[in-house]
Amino acid sequence: MRVDVACRAGHGGCEEPQALTLGERRVRVTEILDRWPGVDHLYFKVLGDDGARYILRRDLEIPAWELEVYEAAEGSPVWARGAGPLQG
Repeated sequence: MRVDVACRAGHGGCEEPQALTLGERRVRVTEILDRWPGVDHLYFKVLGDDGARYILRRDLEIPAWELEVYEAAEGSPVWARGAGPLQG
């Protein structure tokens, strides 16, 4: 699912997610929990100010971000790309 992500220059000059927009809702990134490279992509596992965890994928060839996984706070369902619309 494509998502709008506001970025800032981070470690080593790499862009890091600062906030993401889901529909009308803006979620501020409070912590980057993990990051790892993929083929032509960078992945970031982040904690939002809503208590949810998100895995975001940044395409290295074009300036595009996708939401790969969404895990709501405490006991709520997990959403993964290809699993249908995001609830919440």
